[in-house]
Amino acid sequence: MAEINLPAADTVVKTARTYAVDLIERVVWTFLGAAGAVALAGGPADMLNVSFWQGAGTAGLAAAVTLLKGIAARVVGAKNSASTAPSV
Repeated sequence: MAEINLPAADTVVKTARTYAVDLIERVVWTFLGAAGAVALAGGPADMLNVSFWQGAGTAGLAAAVTLLKGIAARVVGAKNSASTAPSV
């Protein structure tokens, strides 16, 4: 019977932790970027009543914030990660 080579348990745990840290960071930054984009696209006084184009602009601004954050993370964090968390 062929032998199955599985990674060590500490590798799997570290990978899961790294994934969780990266995911939480991306969720928080996307929320902050989207909140800022809504305030910019719809205006603070009218942010709950936006048109289709304002909504599309909001999505574009949130995507731009995420892109800029990922590029900035390359300077701050590891070169092969879009995370600013030092453990990722």
